[in-house]
Amino acid sequence: MTDDEHESTVAGMTRRRVVGTLFLVVFIDLLGFGILIPVIPLYAKFFGANEFVGSLLIATYSLFQFVGAPILGRLSDERGRRPILLLSLLGSVLAWTLFGLAGELGPLLGATNGLVVLFVARALAGAMGGNIATANAYIADITPPEDRAKGLGILGAAFGLGFVFGPAISGVVSSPFALAFFRDVLPAAIPVSEFTMPSFTAAVLSAANLGLAYLVLPEPRRRSASTETSAGSRLRELYEAARSPAIGALVVSFFIASFAFSAFESQFIFLTNDRLGYGTAENAVLLTYIGVLIAIVQGGLVGPLTERFGEYRLALSGAGIQLVTLALVPFSLSWSFVPSLGPVESGAVALALVSTPLAFGNALTNVSLNALVSLNADADEQGGAFGLTQSAGSLARTVGPAGAGLLYVVVAYWSPFVVAGLLFLPVLFVLGNVARERVQPTTE
Repeated sequence: MTDDEHESTVAGMTRRRVVGTLFLVVFIDLLGFGILIPVIPLYAKFFGANEFVGSLLIATYSLFQFVGAPILGRLSDERGRRPILLLSLLGSVLAWTLFGLAGELGPLLGATNGLVVLFVARALAGAMGGNIATANAYIADITPPEDRAKGLGILGAAFGLGFVFGPAISGVVSSPFALAFFRDVLPAAIPVSEFTMPSFTAAVLSAANLGLAYLVLPEPRRRSASTETSAGSRLRELYEAARSPAIGALVVSFFIASFAFSAFESQFIFLTNDRLGYGTAENAVLLTYIGVLIAIVQGGLVGPLTERFGEYRLALSGAGIQLVTLALVPFSLSWSFVPSLGPVESGAVALALVSTPLAFGNALTNVSLNALVSLNADADEQGGAFGLTQSAGSLARTVGPAGAGLLYVVVAYWSPFVVAGLLFLPVLFVLGNVARERVQPTTE
């Protein structure tokens, strides 16, 4: 082996180690976020918020992430990837700690309760959650162009796994057995409840993540600037993309689909709490089940199905499935013909049955629309196409929960789910027209 070959091999091993570490950093970061998913709505209700205010609390994260991502991206260009990643992880530690101490800190800040602290903590967590842009730029710095898609795919997998395992951990640490254990071993000054312990667990994981990143992640040699633009520029890009003949219909469809599913996600826990009396632990089980299904479909089934049926057919199928199943979600809880399953009451069993095809449809639509935007964009705009779908999804997750919460309070508990399902009608119409224009039948 020549000296050049040896150096290339060492560089490749170092790169793989850094990518692996970055995967772990992103995974633990999203794990902390996922732990709080079953907690946030019920924590807000604990402080007297209604479903609309609780939905605003959910949306706050995405709003500040939308604004914070380009800022962190620019700072990482100016100050370096490593210090900005460390800063964002430190911010996550502070945010989740504040979240757990909301009940104690609220009166100290002059608030009637801790709801104000929850909003402050959620905003800080969202702003720091924009570090995914810095992580993507880090990957671009350390990987050659031919391996970049693979590296970004690894980060995407870490992102998805955090959403799968986070709610499961939340269910464990908020269970009655775990809470009894924490009360026995922790100092009396630490508040122990089904809301605080997931928050503190997320803070501890973020602190461990900060230590890992500090010890292991080096500062890469920057090859290119971050592709993140300002929030205003991202809105202009989305507007211009929506008017594009090539990808406009697809970007709009992705936004509507993300908007509709975020409405389901934000109201799901309110629904199960109001209709089934479920708390954090029970909801964590249901959310973990849905997350595992989505991960299985995205990771193992979408590829073979795409080869057989193509992206357009899968996107249409997923939209059709979600149209029906989203509208059925609130009514499934009263299906008396569904039997109970051991200790699980019939309403929860029926909800799980409806959620199974819903998760399948969501996975098909998301992956297929992402792929279609990329396939229809110009060859030199692939990175921008990826950024467009990310921006569209982030914006949808900001406004979707707020609108859904308003419907839940003003109209009826079932209304956000029915409206979310009906939103897939224009998606089906648009995708059907685009597919007829662009998909040519094969001839023998």
